[in-house]
Amino acid sequence: MKSHRWFTPWVLVLPALLWLAVFSIWPSLNTIRLSFTNTKPLGGGDFVGIRNFVDLFHDDQLANALLNSVIYMLVCLPLLTIGPLLIAILVQKKLPGITFFRTAFYTPVIASAVVVGLIWTWLLDDRGLINNMATSLGFLQGPMPFLTDRWLVLFSAISLTVWKGLGYYMIIYVSALGNVPKELHEAAAVDGAGVLRRFFNVTLPSLRNTIVLVAILVSVSALRVFSELYLLTGGKGGPGGKDMSVVMLIQQYARGFYGDLGYASALSIVLFAVTIVPMLVLARINQKANDS
Repeated sequence: MKSHRWFTPWVLVLPALLWLAVFSIWPSLNTIRLSFTNTKPLGGGDFVGIRNFVDLFHDDQLANALLNSVIYMLVCLPLLTIGPLLIAILVQKKLPGITFFRTAFYTPVIASAVVVGLIWTWLLDDRGLINNMATSLGFLQGPMPFLTDRWLVLFSAISLTVWKGLGYYMIIYVSALGNVPKELHEAAAVDGAGVLRRFFNVTLPSLRNTIVLVAILVSVSALRVFSELYLLTGGKGGPGGKDMSVVMLIQQYARGFYGDLGYASALSIVLFAVTIVPMLVLARINQKANDS
């Protein structure tokens, strides 16, 4: 009987394997195939070799979208790597009313991206709450173009991403902080180490792998940003389309009856390659730190 049970583990993992094959592996392979064609959304298309990839070097929109995505990552990376750690240390303490703050920090995480985008659009509009209050109190002579200026739109979207992501990464840090041995803090305190010294010499080294994990998640999410910019710009990518991310550009090329799925697929491969870079760099830094 035992000889007939070798397939039992495979039966158990088969649904997951099928899901992975249908919704991950096959779409990835199909994207690579499409990148060498001029396929349209309604079907059809011919093999064009590397023409799509050659055209990428002459696409000013792609260069601008890559710049936006890199700026997005560089700003979000320190804010969403360090900020949630400090918040996690704070909410872990048993202080009066700390439950309220834990809930307040995590609430944006579970809120719908569409609802959050609409709320922020209302806040940042020329006739929105922030501009009305600032002009009424005399801080501004006129409304700030949060949703119409090229750079203000980008940094408004970054602010939205940071606000919505703080609670998510905070939970990861809270879980990791619970695994830091209390004996290490007690021993450091006995040796006369203060709060800051214990933080840098005990807490941070114990959380090194978690910090790298969070940094990778933040980097990948920032490079693949879509909903924040899409909602704040009404899907137009800001003034003159200057605030598009790479994902928005992919969506623009792929949508509609006359879209170009081949070129959009080539853009997707470029985005994948760009996303891999910070992951490899951060993993390498972490490996060197662990080896030393």
